[in-house]
Amino acid sequence: MNFSKYRTIGLLTATVLVGGAGINGCTNLDDKVYGALSSTDAKQGSITLDPTATLQGAYQALNVIANSQGRTYALEEHSSDEMMGPTRGTDWDDFGVWRKLHQHTWDSQHTEVLNAWNDMNTGAFRATQAVYAAGSNAQLVAQARFLRGFFTSYIVDLFGRTPVRQVTDAADANPQVLTRQAASNYVISDLRAAFAVLPTYTKATANVATKEAAAAMLAKMYLNRAVYNQNPSSPAGPYTFAKADMDSAVYFSNQVIANTAFALNAKGKYFDNFHWDNDQRSSEMIFTIQNTSTAQPGSVQNRYFMTEHYNQYIGAWNGFTTLADFYNSFEANDERRSAQPSDLTPITGLTAGFQVGQQYGPPAAGTTALVPLKDRSGNPLVFTPNVNIGLANEVNGIRVIKYLPNPTTYNNPTNDYILLRYADVLLMKAEAIARGGTDPQGQTATTIVNNLRTTRGATTLATVDLTAILAERGRELYWEGWRRSDAIRFGTFLNPVDQRPTKSPDTAVLFPFPQQAIDSNPNLQPQNAGY
Repeated sequence: MNFSKYRTIGLLTATVLVGGAGINGCTNLDDKVYGALSSTDAKQGSITLDPTATLQGAYQALNVIANSQGRTYALEEHSSDEMMGPTRGTDWDDFGVWRKLHQHTWDSQHTEVLNAWNDMNTGAFRATQAVYAAGSNAQLVAQARFLRGFFTSYIVDLFGRTPVRQVTDAADANPQVLTRQAASNYVISDLRAAFAVLPTYTKATANVATKEAAAAMLAKMYLNRAVYNQNPSSPAGPYTFAKADMDSAVYFSNQVIANTAFALNAKGKYFDNFHWDNDQRSSEMIFTIQNTSTAQPGSVQNRYFMTEHYNQYIGAWNGFTTLADFYNSFEANDERRSAQPSDLTPITGLTAGFQVGQQYGPPAAGTTALVPLKDRSGNPLVFTPNVNIGLANEVNGIRVIKYLPNPTTYNNPTNDYILLRYADVLLMKAEAIARGGTDPQGQTATTIVNNLRTTRGATTLATVDLTAILAERGRELYWEGWRRSDAIRFGTFLNPVDQRPTKSPDTAVLFPFPQQAIDSNPNLQPQNAGY
């Protein structure tokens, strides 16, 4: 094929959903006009894709993961054992959107299911455009294939079968739909191709695709391959983890670990990973969305606004909480449970991690003592561990701050948003070893997990089995968007938890295809079982 600097493709004007004509052909209630890109129908006009700009568009599609408390993030967290969104009087009911996610009662009309579907399919197709536009530029192709693999991995994980549209497909063609197994192999192929070409990570390249970012995603894909290869008639397992896949997970984890630019943050510095200067303070960030004082494309503001009370320092939205059982899984001295950063707590009264009990505000002028806060009725602002998801008051539920709000610029946060982190890779390696993988370096799951726990101020464990690894992944990675996927792989996702008292049906391990997508693309039939 003859590649030029700029690639020209056909343009067919159509009214489509944001994730539509290029992806699934859905209709859009907003009646926005987008181009359906096709090299086989150029007679109605053509556009020229600039390779760099097209790739940047694919990167920009990542931002919705960070800058919304809903969408893909909500599907991963609210459905798990570490987050819920209680209705507080008339606040936060939103027609049961959050409650349905936590209680596994969503359906094909659920707003956040549709949003997640559109977001990830949009990102995947933008990356496909970038692959095409890059031509013979191997580095641009590799970045685009990494991004396509990244976005598509979410579709595989959340929905199973996956639509795939190539830029060269006819504009009126229904996108091909791959089985879950074929789609996961498609992702692995993209990521392996990217891994072979991408440059090695340096601290200056955390916000672009690198060899280590591809390796971290490959470790995830191989760990989850048993889930993705499962017979569709029994999507909840039990799963059989092939040794070859676990060996591959170990191998790609080791490719990240071999880069000396990465290390666990020192003891007492866990929350530096999420500080507003985390690009300078963290040695764990593999792949991020960069936020600066002048641009916050992946703003983390929602991560603390969605949970903090109206009367706390930042004047937030008083929404989501963690579950008491999850909070109780931490040891008292585990720094991941709670911390008082010296540049945050004395100034604002806010603590990092989990907030329970009396809450405080900044000291009065000329003093250093934090001021006990009151709720809107004038009573002490005391967060209680227990909460009723359908009928809560303003103080029920333990709140969480993972990304630290800068006391002076919390409305324009400069915290880089973390998509892939080094501690995650270490725990993936430990899990792969525990599931039968062989480590050429001779490490054991117990050694890896205990090193992490010691660094975080927790006591060591005598033995480390799969149950311990899942619990450690929760303590290390809570509210970072991986819990649903982890719980499915470990076979606990359907178990009863607080405010979900009965076991969920096996079919809940997959979300339904949005009804709008099915209506416009018959290749998505049949609907996922259970919906």
